[in-house]
Amino acid sequence: MLEPASPAARKPATVLVTGFDPFGGSRTNPSWHAVHALHGRTIAGRRVVGAEIPTVFGTALDRLAELLVEHQPELVVCTGQAAGRAAISLERIAINVNDARIPDNAGAKPIDTPVVRGGPAAYFTRLPIKAMLKALLDGAVNAEVSQTAGTFVCNHVFYGLMHLLAQPQWEGVRGGLIHVPWLPEQGQPSMRLEEIVRGLEIAIDCALRTEHDIRKEAGALN
Repeated sequence: MLEPASPAARKPATVLVTGFDPFGGSRTNPSWHAVHALHGRTIAGRRVVGAEIPTVFGTALDRLAELLVEHQPELVVCTGQAAGRAAISLERIAINVNDARIPDNAGAKPIDTPVVRGGPAAYFTRLPIKAMLKALLDGAVNAEVSQTAGTFVCNHVFYGLMHLLAQPQWEGVRGGLIHVPWLPEQGQPSMRLEEIVRGLEIAIDCALRTEHDIRKEAGALN
């Protein structure tokens, strides 16, 4: 079994960013296209490693755990596609529920099952989402804080990531999930790939530079 390195042995200059393969009959997934574009870039002095995760319950978490051990990142940003959203969505909460409306890419369709049996009901993100929101809006990128990542594989991976990062061996590693809109060729609402990539770059840069999230000022942020 793969074992995580001690905190002292981690590679402090690595950011792991993941995207999903296409699902639900689609031939594209903007999350993976954006992550592929970011792979190999340097953001705030850190090397970005982009990786694809299968849209499959269980297998997705196995792959994520392997990537954590392989790359020993200081920051993990999982991304996924959110149809019907016009903005880059910074997810706040991951819940311990799998409840699939459609089958995953292996044909599984779990209904009301836990992501982690016996795990907490929910986890909050470890990303500074309010500071990231401000940075995105200041950069003229349409963005929002979202209170739900759904109950499909995106939430499954979000919850699984936060459960992993709650373990002592991953102390100090931060992470969370960001949803991105469809590409224009998929339908509306949508966002151009170049803007999605720029938005993720801004969000990652902010996360790396922000130790403590900003507090909401009345009427300032959503």
